[in-house]
Amino acid sequence: MNEQLYSVEQVADLLGLHVKTVRGYVRDGRLKAVRIGKQYRIARADLEALTGGPVAAPARETAGRVRRVEATTIVQIDAIDQNTMSRLSTLLLASVNGRAGTGERIRIQTIYDEERASLKIVIVGGPEDTAELLRLVGSLLEDGS
Repeated sequence: MNEQLYSVEQVADLLGLHVKTVRGYVRDGRLKAVRIGKQYRIARADLEALTGGPVAAPARETAGRVRRVEATTIVQIDAIDQNTMSRLSTLLLASVNGRAGTGERIRIQTIYDEERASLKIVIVGGPEDTAELLRLVGSLLEDGS
């Protein structure tokens, strides 16, 4: 038995789904899986049967685990008015949503404290994507504020 087995988390990453969605597919019988202890394992052939075609292998595996590099960044911007905050937040979210389907997930959250006129931007994603968003924040603040 030399077939590749994936965890629910790996399948979720490969398909761009939430872990709970993949577990639901397993429980509903839409995705065949084997239960080993308290965890499910999904064979590559079963995953391809669900998707209807070949599934790209994870970029890099070490001892059966997918290596993923993720950066978490918090940007604090003080003395920012609500209009500028709204414009900046909209542009950042549009930038992230515009890259849908590129494989890597990037998440962004903005938190505005009106009383302090302060904006926090939380970015979670790959190092290159995070750096790109940080450059965008810098250029938007230089141009418009």
